[in-house]
Amino acid sequence: MRTTFTDDDEGKAVVNESGDEIGVVEAVEDGSAHVNPNPNLTDSISSKLGWGEADEDTYRLDDGRVERITENQVVVRD
Repeated sequence: MRTTFTDDDEGKAVVNESGDEIGVVEAVEDGSAHVNPNPNLTDSISSKLGWGEADEDTYRLDDGRVERITENQVVVRD
């Protein structure tokens, strides 16, 4: 399975291993995904991802946290 980002990943849902949507890939720049978080994102999930408060537009998603990238979504490790 692929775990590195390409431009084709823009617009994909970002989900945790349980399938809960935590955001959407807004942009891919220099191999990093920038995610617009789901407004209902819990503090515990955002803390695990190192995002803190969800008051910015997007957050960088470290590819080291990616479990797999499928045709429709990016799955991150819990």
